[in-house]
Amino acid sequence: MVEQASGENQQITDNLEQLLDILPETLRSHLQHHPQRSVMIEVVMDLGRQPEARFPGQAEYLSTEPISRDDLDYCIQRVSHFSGDNRAGIERTLHRISAMRNRQGEIIGLTCRVGRAVLGTTEIIRDLVESGRSILMLGRPGVGKTTALREIARVLADDLLKRVVIIDTSNEIAGDGDIPHPAIGRARRMQVARPELQHQVMIEAVENHTPEVIVIDEIGTELEAAAARTIAERGVQLIGTAHGNRIENLLKNPTLSDLVGGIQSVTLGDDEARRRGSQKSVLERKAPPTFDIAVEMLERSRWIVHEEVANTIDNLLRGRMPNPQVRTVSESGKVTITHELSTTPIPEPTPIESAPSGWRSSGRMKPVPNQVAPAKTDFNEFQTLLDASLQQQDQYGNTLHFAAGPNGEDLPLHVYPYAVSRSQLDQVITTLNLPIVLTKDMDHADVIFALRSHLKHHSKLRNLAKTRHVPIHTVKSSTIPQIARGLRRLVNMDDPGTPELVDLKLFSGSNDDDEIEALEEARLAVEQIVIPKKQPVELLPRSASIRKMQHELIEHYRLQSRSFGEDPNRRLRIYPA
Repeated sequence: MVEQASGENQQITDNLEQLLDILPETLRSHLQHHPQRSVMIEVVMDLGRQPEARFPGQAEYLSTEPISRDDLDYCIQRVSHFSGDNRAGIERTLHRISAMRNRQGEIIGLTCRVGRAVLGTTEIIRDLVESGRSILMLGRPGVGKTTALREIARVLADDLLKRVVIIDTSNEIAGDGDIPHPAIGRARRMQVARPELQHQVMIEAVENHTPEVIVIDEIGTELEAAAARTIAERGVQLIGTAHGNRIENLLKNPTLSDLVGGIQSVTLGDDEARRRGSQKSVLERKAPPTFDIAVEMLERSRWIVHEEVANTIDNLLRGRMPNPQVRTVSESGKVTITHELSTTPIPEPTPIESAPSGWRSSGRMKPVPNQVAPAKTDFNEFQTLLDASLQQQDQYGNTLHFAAGPNGEDLPLHVYPYAVSRSQLDQVITTLNLPIVLTKDMDHADVIFALRSHLKHHSKLRNLAKTRHVPIHTVKSSTIPQIARGLRRLVNMDDPGTPELVDLKLFSGSNDDDEIEALEEARLAVEQIVIPKKQPVELLPRSASIRKMQHELIEHYRLQSRSFGEDPNRRLRIYPA
């Protein structure tokens, strides 16, 4: 943990009187002496409704009289022209007036947002700003991205004496009018005539005004993302913002993913796939990130910093949790740097890729010829292991003499499920007769059973589990095989070296004879040919719903299967491990 002192106290400039001057007299007089005026966020005026003032965590009506058309016209006449994005401002202030229009284009509502210049907000990432690397600020609307951007521009221009150009599309960074607000210091500001032209102005700034730093607010289109990459490749430091709480959201956004390097599908060779323990087709980062550093502004005083965006993206694409910095600022101005808690995901099983060929014309089960000579396995030895597993299942299932839980807990084990289907959990527990009880109260849980992809984004649950010393077990997907394997592992019944017993009732949606027959065909293929003889097998053609059940059954054996052919002859091929 590192602590560093804030270099200066925060100073706030809001020019609030100029915003109040555009409001009708009744609203202005109410707000001029309001005890919370210094923290007011915005004033909302909708035609035919009571005016409203919003403060952190609360809102209150300013008048019992509804807003009239005259009230709206009074405000509109005192602000600048509304641009293509329905925003206007008050000259030489940072306030933003946004309009709502009806279908005829008439203004029927106004949102008068208070703009504040806050000096000292960048102390939390001052070292990153001074590094000369490009920084991307992420966060939900209203968390303070634009305020931070404005202060970063001032620090770079005034304190570090750099040539800074701000691309101010909505005049939010430097205020309305031809003369920019003093809050940006010596930085220069380029206005954008229409929002859709922002990417052109970005390139123009680099070509015409030789900046060392470009500051951009709200990168939101593919053209703007491409322009940002062009600027970064020319050696100019970029400071920008984008909507999205976390870097994972940006990664899933096809329009903006290029800001963090983009994603492409890559086919690995057999050796590399085995080395990584992954499938042959994987997602990888396409290019170096446009921004070297990403800052997630979760709260005004708590920011998460990814100092190496490239490493963060690579870890996310490979299923590993990143370990970013967490920077917080106390009321006294102390900046505290820690690291976010992360969990290590369970390695994926390595799928074996093979490409056998051939099709059996009869309904009898025959192995498909494989170019690789199958390894010889003593089937009697396999049958012995199967019988031993059966006896163990009988002992567990009938007498419930289970071993202790994962950490020595007494059984039955109380499990708190998160993002896993409760009905499927109940089905597996009942069918396999497991000594497990599901609970909705984490205080009484011995273990948390969670879906891995959901757990990644739930740091609060991970922290809570760590505080209460409750272990977390994850599954890759909410399917019957994954759930059954995970629950058996919890009560120490899962031996990777022992073939698993299969209760076909787990995989059949009903007692339909066709379903049971198809599942029995798949089970026999696995147990009599694929496992003992190490040869692939093709099954009879089945409907899509039955093929799905067969896929799940085969996954239960830790084997891989694929559908091929055209309906009505589409069928499964099972591959040996």
